[in-house]
Amino acid sequence: MSADTVISLNLATTRPQWGFAEAVDGCLRAGITAISPWRDQIEAIGLDEAARIVKANKLQVTGVCRGGMFPGVDAADRQKRIDDNLRAIDQAAALNADCLVLVVGGLPGSSRDLPGARQQVTDGIAAMLPHAKASGVKIAIEPLHPMYAADRACVNTVDQALDICEKLGETVGVALDVYHIWWDPNLANAIARAGRMKRIFAHHICDWLVPTKDMLLDRGMMGDGVIDLKAIRKMIEEAGFHGPQEVEIFSQDNWWKRPGDEVLQVIKERVATVC
Repeated sequence: MSADTVISLNLATTRPQWGFAEAVDGCLRAGITAISPWRDQIEAIGLDEAARIVKANKLQVTGVCRGGMFPGVDAADRQKRIDDNLRAIDQAAALNADCLVLVVGGLPGSSRDLPGARQQVTDGIAAMLPHAKASGVKIAIEPLHPMYAADRACVNTVDQALDICEKLGETVGVALDVYHIWWDPNLANAIARAGRMKRIFAHHICDWLVPTKDMLLDRGMMGDGVIDLKAIRKMIEEAGFHGPQEVEIFSQDNWWKRPGDEVLQVIKERVATVC
């Protein structure tokens, strides 16, 4: 870890241990000054109070998680989802977040139309863009591992996300989460493409355990799995992104059961040694 490496804590990493305010206090004790909260955590404390805490402690908010989930079974359903994304933009703007992260959604209802779902994603982002631009909020599509294509995200590679970015303009970029992209045989070229487009808005880190007991809730601490974190970081930095390393770990049987302060100390040690 270089001396200027900034760690951001995605607040999912300590979700069971801490709410928004407690997580900020824990970060400050650990010397971490960047966070990425989830919308339910913001709503639990109230947007005004969350914004006050961020401002009072001069925190960088590397992202707000999450918007998205665009595909719907009919026009009314799709509009409801767009309206929710407009509220997410307001939350991100109030926290002066670097971006609003999108988990775009999967197949609606009983649909088998994957290309159609991806088109609904593009249309949904396009519908929220005027408000995002007016609010000064960048939109970061997070491609998810293909195992989530049906239910969580029909955008599964960096290239697929960048194809949407090219259609919609510079306000839309990507959040690169190593858990979801490490397997991609075209990853180096895709990250280089994102760099040329200047569309890398966030870099999320954790590790892929072998075996993985739960595909959602068994992420590993950096260094405990098989992801070549240094190689991916090198690709991302060579592409021009030198922002915080955002640690996002869902771990129901391990890290969620440990004291939050311990988790943060291990994060600092691992970022210094394996990232």
